[in-house]
Amino acid sequence: MVWTREPSFPKPDISVRATTLYYEIMAPLMLPHLEGRLLNLLRCRQQQCFFQRSRAHPPSGSDFKAPVLLAEVAQKNGRTEDYLYVTDAAGILACAKVQTVEFHGWGSRAAAIETPDRLVIDLDPDPRLGFEAVRDAAFQVRRGFEALGLESFALLSGGKGVHVVVPLIPEAGWAELREFAKAFCATLAEAHPDRFTVALRKDQRRGRIFLDYLRNDRTATAVAPLSTRARAGATVSMPLNWPQVKAGLDPMKFTIRTAPALLKKNKPWATYAKSATSLRAAIERMIKSKS
Repeated sequence: MVWTREPSFPKPDISVRATTLYYEIMAPLMLPHLEGRLLNLLRCRQQQCFFQRSRAHPPSGSDFKAPVLLAEVAQKNGRTEDYLYVTDAAGILACAKVQTVEFHGWGSRAAAIETPDRLVIDLDPDPRLGFEAVRDAAFQVRRGFEALGLESFALLSGGKGVHVVVPLIPEAGWAELREFAKAFCATLAEAHPDRFTVALRKDQRRGRIFLDYLRNDRTATAVAPLSTRARAGATVSMPLNWPQVKAGLDPMKFTIRTAPALLKKNKPWATYAKSATSLRAAIERMIKSKS
């Protein structure tokens, strides 16, 4: 268990009840991205929050019963640990009812733990950069993926960043995914050193956008589409179609209050499930482009 920041919802009427009602509405839309996916949950109680990924994490492992399920996952030390996952909207709602604020998911699912089905590049900007710089960078990352035959999707992180998400055919292993993501980001950073960096130290990122490739590793997670965020304004991680990522976009307008109505007008990521492509084919294209 890892204790973390207290939730910063600025108005008292954005409560546990409001969050639960939000997930009642959103659970069916979230399910395609969470179904069978190993989870790391940010749960908040009495102004304190903690991440929980398994039943072994006290004090609350006993809270989780069906429809929240457990998958036995091998650890580096040779032991196993029971990780949480859900297979239906009822499971998502059960997590919400025990004060889950944020849903973070693995890049693979319980049925195929060692073959990831998703690649995520998190564009994490220097605080002094405006969102317009992040928006432009997201399109540049998208073009880089397109050149390698990969279709990508835009996810507002609920803050100032953007996740560029690529659905994958679950065939390659974690090492292949990690090395590809690292090489892809390093190539962008080398070509545009004034815009991008892959430096891990924050004092080396000033004025640039950190291309976070580290979410593409076994046990690493990324925030799920439509998850609420424990942040000022009660923002949500909002999936958008690329034409919606337009100039002047304000990522802070997508909140627990506004997202349900906005989704009635637009259906983002409608082609996500049909867009999975081969990572190994992309690796071959990358190698050829450098030869």
